Amino acid sequence: MTAKDCILGRRSIRRFKPDPVSHELLEQIVGTASYAPSWKHTQITRYIVVEGSLKETIAREGTSLYPPNGTIISSAPVLIAVTMIKNRSGYERDGSFSTPRGDGWQMFDAGIASQTFCLAAYEQGLGSVIFGLFDQAAIEKLLGLPEDRELVALIPVGYPDETPAAPKRKPVTELLSYQT
Repeated sequence: MTAKDCILGRRSIRRFKPDPVSHELLEQIVGTASYAPSWKHTQITRYIVVEGSLKETIAREGTSLYPPNGTIISSAPVLIAVTMIKNRSGYERDGSFSTPRGDGWQMFDAGIASQTFCLAAYEQGLGSVIFGLFDQAAIEKLLGLPEDRELVALIPVGYPDETPAAPKRKPVTELLSYQT
């Protein structure tokens, strides 16, 4: 499968088969995702595999902002909590910001890592969807995250039980401009 095949073929999957996802396969996917670029190679993204009763608790107690996400999490065999180490990406060693974006660069890095994870999962036959709407404080508490970490996304993962069509895309002429 080419990179283009992955990009064009991957869809957000919201229905999963009950088949388990092996830890070995998840380790391979994270190994691939670890090659996502990051600010000054800080590699701030960390993944937590959530299964079993904790996954169900998160689905029940961490999705009040948008309850349908809880249903999707419950149906997935695995939930990936994407976290980041705070105050590294976009910073200099003395703690000052490197760019006018302040701490915004860390979300950029976590986003690149999340998409890289999803493409690597797709290549292995798994489906995924990236959630940004959840009760961050409640889930961070349930996960027992240390102070230097922040939850940035939730990714339900499993073998797809749907084949969504590609949504319509904007034409290149609307997305691209040239300046001289």
